[in-house]
Amino acid sequence: MLDASPRNTGTDGVDGGVGLTALLVAAARAIETHRGDSLARDPYAEHFVRSAPACAGWPVHPGEVPDGDANPLWGRFARYFGLRTRVLDDFLVRSVAGGARQVVLLGAGLDTRAFRLDWPAGCVIFEIDRDSVLAFKHRVLGDVSATPRATRVPIPVDLRADWVAALTGAGFDPAEPSVWLAEGLLFYLPHDAETYLVDTVDRLSAGGSALAYEVKVEKDLMAYRDSPLYTSTNQQIGIDLLSLFSGEPRPDSAAALADKGWSTSVELPYDFTRRHGRGPLPEPNDALEGNRWVFANKALT
Repeated sequence: MLDASPRNTGTDGVDGGVGLTALLVAAARAIETHRGDSLARDPYAEHFVRSAPACAGWPVHPGEVPDGDANPLWGRFARYFGLRTRVLDDFLVRSVAGGARQVVLLGAGLDTRAFRLDWPAGCVIFEIDRDSVLAFKHRVLGDVSATPRATRVPIPVDLRADWVAALTGAGFDPAEPSVWLAEGLLFYLPHDAETYLVDTVDRLSAGGSALAYEVKVEKDLMAYRDSPLYTSTNQQIGIDLLSLFSGEPRPDSAAALADKGWSTSVELPYDFTRRHGRGPLPEPNDALEGNRWVFANKALT
């Protein structure tokens, strides 16, 4: 089982610790949704923000952001999350177009892709996260009468527990191709937990499966402790990201997957900024400098 306990701080739901970062990303998606040149639209994101006491007063519209795009948190960081949402949306749509019909969202948080993307017939979306997080999401989505566009299977289990048994018990078939997404998850996991998760995804993935995840490659995260992104996040909304991230050396999970027969690509987010014409670009003392997006495909056997 995956042991993430060293970094699992704060309350069990979305009101503190790592759970609060799900609301941060939801607020960023809400702001992105209301931009005229939006890369991704999530009509449900602002409802999460408005429904949680922990983020009362957070902006959900560009017009509510102090200093606009010059704001390191709600400007640059929010643009990063908007770009990431679009890139991973495209990955999922492209992957299911290739024939996979099982999608697994690891640490699903407040992800609403089951409700807002167009899925082929027969797709099943498995959402794995803690019961308290999924319960909050269910309540908010129920209040706005949201309807999923594919079969959606919430799996209320902590990733530190036996999530594999819960997933297969909910109908996941390891013999069929699957698409896996770990968005904004691995930052918080110790070295061994990341290795376990990637090894487990490999074991459960038939040929033709795909995986996308996000990692940091810095050797010393504290070198960026004074970056505008980290300091503004702490000062404006009280989230000390560096206290939540695992400070252990990171495994080279992309290389491990390649050794197991996956084809992998490790991408700079800034390359997608240039491709889409919107998003963050490098700057001095850049807390995003070490972020990488990894895409992997398992060959058919």
